[in-house]
Amino acid sequence: MKKMLLGAVAFAFGAGAFGASVLAADTVNLQLKWVTQAQFAGYYVAQDKGFYEDADLDVNIKPGGPDIAPPQVIVGGGADVVVDWMPSALASREKGVPLVNIAQPFKTSGMMLTCLKETGIKSSDDFKGKTLGVWFFGNEYPFLSWMSKLQIPTTGGDDGVSVLKQGFNVDPLLQKQADCVSTMTYNEYWQVIDAGIPESELVIFKYEEQGVATLEDGLYVLEDNLKDPAFVDKMARFVSASMKGWDYARTHPEEAANIVLDNDASGAQTEKHQVRMMNEINKLTAGSDGRLNPEDYERTVNTLLSGGSDPVITKKPEGAWTHVVMDAIK
Repeated sequence: MKKMLLGAVAFAFGAGAFGASVLAADTVNLQLKWVTQAQFAGYYVAQDKGFYEDADLDVNIKPGGPDIAPPQVIVGGGADVVVDWMPSALASREKGVPLVNIAQPFKTSGMMLTCLKETGIKSSDDFKGKTLGVWFFGNEYPFLSWMSKLQIPTTGGDDGVSVLKQGFNVDPLLQKQADCVSTMTYNEYWQVIDAGIPESELVIFKYEEQGVATLEDGLYVLEDNLKDPAFVDKMARFVSASMKGWDYARTHPEEAANIVLDNDASGAQTEKHQVRMMNEINKLTAGSDGRLNPEDYERTVNTLLSGGSDPVITKKPEGAWTHVVMDAIK
């Protein structure tokens, strides 16, 4: 009896191992640009709703943070695909990191400069002599291009602007250290509102409306990997399932926000903020099926090239985007 039992266990284990090897899902390591929040809801929703599982994928979503640069993570082998803004990705590509955009879930930019009305700023003509909070680590590029377009130096003085390296918060505005700060429509802007400053006391400048908007939150991989048909197929399944996640988030914003909260290991996010963020994010992904619009790409490149004596990129990139993954979606 004992031998029969051991034999049955061994057979079951062997069959299980064999089955696992046959049915093992393809692993995808996704590096986010920032911490867990509704900005990345489509990926968390796709995971929660089983869209990745249905596509035979095991997706590991890795949150970002202030000390995490997606281009460095992917070139170091820590990710198969990363979420990044195109200015950062193209600058990295020119410096030798061969990033390629394979999909663009975000159609429009959510970046703004938010100013206190009491500073006297009514239009961009009033920036001179003011202190402006700017995010760095690759997020400064659209701002620098904008200032170049306005022909306003960023070296201070009465005829220029003083640039304050802003942390990922709005403290410089609240503490009157800066006249304006960088904000996103879905995040930091609402931190200003929640701090007690009403919209009537603010002046906002949306990068989209200033003609210097650049593409945000695209999906990037390393160029050499696209030579492997198996990798392209895996990415096609990943993008397709991710876009299903984004579609679901648009029609179920509150549920999507709560799925994000369930994945927030820090416990720092609130339901109110995430639901509000989800509704704003949905405005930015609306109209996108994941396929990069070449005209949006060209606008971004032209904006980045217009950096005067210090352009973000020095020449038009080649091979920085492809539709090969989108074309492989079945």
